[in-house]
Amino acid sequence: MFDWLIQNTWVLWLVLLLGLAAVETITLDLFFIMLSMGALAALIASLAEAAFFIQVLLFCVVSLLMVLLVRPVALRHLKLGTKDQRTNIDRLVGEDALTLEPVSGLSGTVKIGGDTWTARTADGSSLPAGERVSVSRIDGATAVVTGVRQPDPGTTAAP
Repeated sequence: MFDWLIQNTWVLWLVLLLGLAAVETITLDLFFIMLSMGALAALIASLAEAAFFIQVLLFCVVSLLMVLLVRPVALRHLKLGTKDQRTNIDRLVGEDALTLEPVSGLSGTVKIGGDTWTARTADGSSLPAGERVSVSRIDGATAVVTGVRQPDPGTTAAP
């Protein structure tokens, strides 16, 4: 068995490549995928029938270069994004909502999009049911809202 593995080192590199890639899918840290790229380089060298010492050296050098040079750039690009790409709770801040029941500084219910949220007002005032409000922040599972100022009926909007 050991003699077979020495003659077929590509199997060792393939198992290492797949194992490191599997660990990367769990950690999502872009570290183990860099090591798997080193294993890929060693696998290619093995298939080209390079000496085992060269394969190991290639694995070490490619892995080190990937970790030191490629990983920081990849992490920087992953963290780039515009402020328009808000996710989760951040996307709710500034959204319009409709009060389903009166909202006070202590309790109330609003509908944001298609979801019903417990709510309270930011300044402690009371808002009647059926009024349009704006979400100023999310505090735990409670939307903190402020009333939306309605235009005066006597004024007309500019075209």
